[in-house]
Amino acid sequence: MPAVKLYVGNLNYRTTEDKLKELFAQYGEVNSANILQGRGFGFVEMANPEGAGEAKAKLNGTEFDGRRIIVNDARPRTERQGFERRERKDFGRF
Repeated sequence: MPAVKLYVGNLNYRTTEDKLKELFAQYGEVNSANILQGRGFGFVEMANPEGAGEAKAKLNGTEFDGRRIIVNDARPRTERQGFERRERKDFGRF
């Protein structure tokens, strides 16, 4: 079975990856837990879809480490649009 990655938002900035992993381990095997420090969110990779679905259903909107967390399926990264590097033009400045 393929692993499932979950997005976890609205994390307390003091939450550790170990605490996050422990929270999700109640619902099945956790392959990894990563928090983007200073951003207030992270990702948890669960070993199977059943555990991930149960974790998402039971943990979304619950309080963890003093904050009401958001748990959703992680979306794949997409190319940023509208941020193409434009050629700089010389406007006659010396």
